[in-house]
Amino acid sequence: MDKQLLSELATSSVLYVEDEPSLQKQMSEMLDIIFSKVYLASNGEEALEKQALFRPELIITDLEMPKMDGLNFVKKLRSFGDNTPVIILSAHTKTDYLLEAVELALVRYIVKPLTEKKLTQALEKFITIRQKPNHKRVAPGWFVNFSTNKIHSPKAVFDLTKKESAMLELLLSKGIICSYSEIEEHVWQDESMSLNALRLLMKNLRKKLPEGTLKNIQGVGYSL
Repeated sequence: MDKQLLSELATSSVLYVEDEPSLQKQMSEMLDIIFSKVYLASNGEEALEKQALFRPELIITDLEMPKMDGLNFVKKLRSFGDNTPVIILSAHTKTDYLLEAVELALVRYIVKPLTEKKLTQALEKFITIRQKPNHKRVAPGWFVNFSTNKIHSPKAVFDLTKKESAMLELLLSKGIICSYSEIEEHVWQDESMSLNALRLLMKNLRKKLPEGTLKNIQGVGYSL
C-alpha cells in the first residue's frame, strides 16, 4: 500500500468479524498496523453489539460463522438504517450469495484467498466512499464524519455530542459568522439556549479541533 492510502486509513477504525481464531489473530495484527483502532467479533451477534458500542468507520466480515452469519449480520445492520461501509471476505462464488450481497451496498465482495492487491483495492474504494457529503474538511488533515459524529485528526479520533455535531454542521454550511439566534435555532432547536450553555459547548468543541479553528465574534456569534 502506498503512503497516501496508509495516511488516509490511519485515522479510521474497523470492526473485523471472523470466527476462526488463527485467521482472526493474523488479520487483526495486520489491521492494527493500518487502522487507528481495530475491534474484533467472532460472529454476527457479537458484531452487532460491537458495532452499536464503538461505531467503527469500516466493517470487514467473513460469511460463514456460528449464531449469525456475515450476510444476515449485514442485512440486520441495513434494516436498522446503518450504512457503515462493509467488505465481505468469502470462499463462496455461488450466484445466490453474490446476488444477496449486491443488495447490501457493499464496498467489495472479496473471494478468498485474500491478497494484498485485493485488500488494497477494497480499501481504496472505502476511502472514496468515505469522501461523501457527510464528510467535511475542517482543517488540513482534519475532517468531520457527520454520519458517525466523529472528528478525525492525523493522530486521533474524537467523538462529538449531538449538539457539537450540529454546531459544526452549521458553521461549515454557513462559511461565515453564525449568529446566536441561528445557533439556538439549529443546535438547541426547541430548547432554550443560555449563553453559559453555549460557552460550555464551544469550550468542549475547541478541545476536539485544531487551535484557532473557532472564533468568537463578541456580541454577534461564532465563525470558523
